[in-house]
Amino acid sequence: MPYPMQLGFQDATSPIMEELTYFHDHTLMIVFLISSLVLYIIILMLTTKLTHTNTMDAQEVEMIWTIMPAVILILIALPSLRILYMMDEIYNPYLTVKAMGHQWYWSYEYTDYEDLMFDSYMIPTQDLTPGQLRLLEVDNRMVLPMELPIRMLISSEDVIHAWTIPSLGLKADAIPGRLNQATLTSTRPGIYYGQCSEICGSNHSFMPIVLEMVTLKYFEKWSSMMQ
Repeated sequence: MPYPMQLGFQDATSPIMEELTYFHDHTLMIVFLISSLVLYIIILMLTTKLTHTNTMDAQEVEMIWTIMPAVILILIALPSLRILYMMDEIYNPYLTVKAMGHQWYWSYEYTDYEDLMFDSYMIPTQDLTPGQLRLLEVDNRMVLPMELPIRMLISSEDVIHAWTIPSLGLKADAIPGRLNQATLTSTRPGIYYGQCSEICGSNHSFMPIVLEMVTLKYFEKWSSMMQ
């Protein structure tokens, strides 16, 4: 979960988020090496008294600065494409949940169950109980089973929203008239927070997302109580 003064990512809770974290570190290392090399060359040029007299023809240098960027881009693109295809793959999902964005709340429908749907509104600050997070708590949490593939169908009834949970590496636009699809798998139980990540009006910051990942046994008990 997020905490005050946080600089890094939230702890990864899904295989996708773990891959995204590795890709971030991989890309950051490449950027750091390039930046260090450029800084070294700049310092060297400013401090050295030697000059290169053959500046009109440098075939070796031109080959290096043509081939090296291409190699670097390939090293970045290959793992990126792998993660992109992983995020689109959904095989035999255990459950399908439809999330609809509204101004300014979310509604959820469990399509595999009959009459299992509810709205999720943010709890106002004055109604919070000790231990609850300001601007992040909702009256009805979305409950899902852990360690099982879940298919999310995301859309909107008014303006563009975005359904986002950072710990799961999940962000999908909710667009009116269009149904976007995303896959969701949690490796451990817990409560995970997210928010609408697309500016959607005056109360954009007041439509949080709370996802509670539980065991399959508890989920079946919860779903029977909600119906």
